[in-house]
Amino acid sequence: MIAIRPRWSRGAAVACLLALGASGCGLSAELDRERNPERIPAPTPPVPFEIPPQMTATPGRPHAVPVQPAAGCPRSGVRYGTGPVDAAMGLRAMTLTLTNCGEHPYTVDGYPFVRVLDGEGAPLAGVRTVAGTDEVAMAPRAPGPRPLTLAPGESARAGLYWRTAAEEGTHLRVGSRRDRGLVNIRPAESLDIGPVNVLGTTPWVAATP
Repeated sequence: MIAIRPRWSRGAAVACLLALGASGCGLSAELDRERNPERIPAPTPPVPFEIPPQMTATPGRPHAVPVQPAAGCPRSGVRYGTGPVDAAMGLRAMTLTLTNCGEHPYTVDGYPFVRVLDGEGAPLAGVRTVAGTDEVAMAPRAPGPRPLTLAPGESARAGLYWRTAAEEGTHLRVGSRRDRGLVNIRPAESLDIGPVNVLGTTPWVAATP
């Protein structure tokens, strides 16, 4: 006897295809149940954290010491500068200048305020500033202080003297006196004055043109 294979009608095949399209014949849902029988939701991928620009830091970058503006006249109406370092037999000398760049007369009287700073803006430990030059060996004798009034555009100068040493001061905190308009400046040449030393000063005098 020859077995007769049942034949599907075209209508039945179309009905099955429509059912597969609508429900996937349950295969997709069944596969999901096998992969995740407890129906635990899939974790959300983490969002990468980006460091804002203000939080970034450049390793090895030295701390910047704020100094007077490179150009123009500061709000104080005075501008400071330095000359080169003169050297002879262990003695060092530098000229500190003050220029009245404002619109009104400016009076100086006595000795300048000077503090030697390192590259981070901190005072060099053990270095002290004195009025006069008696404590600096071989330094010239300082004249007595006298009041001096500078018209706009005029300058005054004072001398700085020290004995050579190993540690360098790269910045100076200066003022016409201790309680008046202190500002940081960076001399063209460093002061080889630390770690323990004395910086002698001479009083303000009129700077010759």
